Amino acid sequence: MPSTKRPFAAIDALLASAPDPAPLPPAERRRQLRDEVGLSRAEVARALGVSPSTLGGWEAGRDPSGETREQYAYFLRQAEEKIRARAAVAAEPPAEAGPPAPPAQETDGNEDQAELAEPQPCVLCGQPARHEVAGYPQHLDPAECSAAVTTVTTAPASAPTPTTAAAEEPPALRRRPARRGSGGGVRVAPVGRRVRPADTPDLIAQAVTAALAEHSGDVEAATAALVKRAIPDAMGLLDHTRTGGRYDIVAHPWLPDILRKKSARGADEIWEARPKWTRPELPAGEHEVTALDINGAYLSALKTWLPLGQLEHSTGNQHDRRRSGFHLITPPEWEHGTVLPNPIGARDEPGPVWVGEPTLRQLLRISAPKYGLCDPPVIHESWTSGATETLLEKFRILLKDARDKAIAEGDEVTLEYVKAMYSKFVSTLGESNYNREIYRQDWMHLIRSQAFANLWMKAFKAYDEGLTVVRAMGTDELHVIGDWRAVFSEGRGVTEVKVKDTYTVSTGT
Repeated sequence: MPSTKRPFAAIDALLASAPDPAPLPPAERRRQLRDEVGLSRAEVARALGVSPSTLGGWEAGRDPSGETREQYAYFLRQAEEKIRARAAVAAEPPAEAGPPAPPAQETDGNEDQAELAEPQPCVLCGQPARHEVAGYPQHLDPAECSAAVTTVTTAPASAPTPTTAAAEEPPALRRRPARRGSGGGVRVAPVGRRVRPADTPDLIAQAVTAALAEHSGDVEAATAALVKRAIPDAMGLLDHTRTGGRYDIVAHPWLPDILRKKSARGADEIWEARPKWTRPELPAGEHEVTALDINGAYLSALKTWLPLGQLEHSTGNQHDRRRSGFHLITPPEWEHGTVLPNPIGARDEPGPVWVGEPTLRQLLRISAPKYGLCDPPVIHESWTSGATETLLEKFRILLKDARDKAIAEGDEVTLEYVKAMYSKFVSTLGESNYNREIYRQDWMHLIRSQAFANLWMKAFKAYDEGLTVVRAMGTDELHVIGDWRAVFSEGRGVTEVKVKDTYTVSTGT
C-alpha cells in the first residue's frame, strides 16, 4: 500500500528558499519620508515607473509586490538616511557664534527695504535702481519708476524688435504653451534683454478694437464677446508681462494636501478669513448709513506676497517675512466684536486653523505695539517658500492703467473687459475647468485672503477716524455712519470708494 505521508521536508525546504519581501515602514511614515526630502508624488512615481495614483495607494496603506516593492523599499531607506544626515548636520554647533540678531520691530512693511552699493536693474522697469525690496532691486518712488519705463531701449539691428514682432500678431491676446515643472513654483529665466512696457503693444486696446470691428460697432455684442474670452486673454497678458522677468511661472506645481480638495465638491483646509459681520448694536437714535463699494478689490489684492518655490514644511512659532505660504495657527481672542469685525473672519469653530500669509501678517501687525488690538497668534506649523510681493505687479499695473483710462474716457467696453480679466483670473486660478493653463490653488487663496485683509483695514481706518462701522461683507462692501468723505476719497479709482446705497436705521434707547 503506497504511503500517504506528505513530503514535509520538501515543503519546508521550499519555504526556506522563498525570499522575504522587503520591509516597508507604516503607510503614514512613507508619505512623511517623501515630504521631508522635498519630492513630489509625481517625481517619485516617475522614478519607480508607476503612476502617481499608484504611489498614492501605497502611501494610503496598500503594499507593492515583486521588484517594484524592492525599489520602493530602497527609496524609503535612502530617504530615511538623507533625513538623518540632514539632522546630524543641523545638530552640529556653529563654528563661531555671531552677535545676537536684533529683535523684530513693527515697521509698517518697510523692513525689507535696503540701499544697494551699486545701482541694479529694477525688476519692474529694468532701469537702474538704488534700493531693493525683499531682495529685489526696485524703485521706491513709483513716479521714478513710471518715468523710467517710458525709455525705450534699442535692440541690436540684427534682431527683430518686440514692437515689430508684435505687429505681426493679430490683435487678440495669445497664450504661450504652459511650461510645466516637476516641483518648484518658479524657474529662473535665462538672462536676456528686458522688455519694457513701452516696447509692449497695447494688447487690451487692440483686442477691444478688433471686437468692435468684428461686431460692426455693436457695443453689447463686443462686450459679451470680450468677457467670454477674458480668461485666455488674461493668461496671454500675464505671459507678456512676464517676458524678460526674473522668474518663469510654473503653472502646475506640487502642492501639499492642505491645498487639495477632500472630495469633488468639497473644500481644502485653508481658511481665507472672509468677513461677514454686522454690528450687534447701534447707539440710540436715527442714523443714516452709507454702503460703500470698494473699487477693484481683487485687482488691488494682486499685490501680495506670493511663494516662488515649492512649499516646504516647518514647525514652530516663528515667522519669516521673506517667505509666504500657509500657517496652522491658534487665533487670538478678539474683544472688539461690538465695534469691529474679527480679522480672522466669520469663523465659529474654535481651535487651530490653516490661514494664508495675508491673514497671518494682518494678525501680527495689529497685535504689535502700534495697534495692540489683540495678542499675537500662535503658529504651530507652516508650508512656505521664498516669496516676493511684486510677482504680478506688471500685470496688475497694466490692468489698473487700462481701467483708469477706460473710466476717464467713458469706455464701458474696455472697463467691463478689464474687470472680467482680473476677477476671472483670480476665481479660476485653482483647479478650474475654465482655466486649465494654470493651477495655482495657493495663489488663489493668498490673493483672496489679501482682498479680505484689505477690506478689514478699511474698516479699521473708518473706525479709527471716528466713523461707526455697521457692516463689512465679502471683499468690497463696507457700511458706515458718519462723514465718510473725510476719511475716504470718492470716485471710481482703485484707491477710491463709491456709494452703493444709503438707508436709515432707527434704534431705541
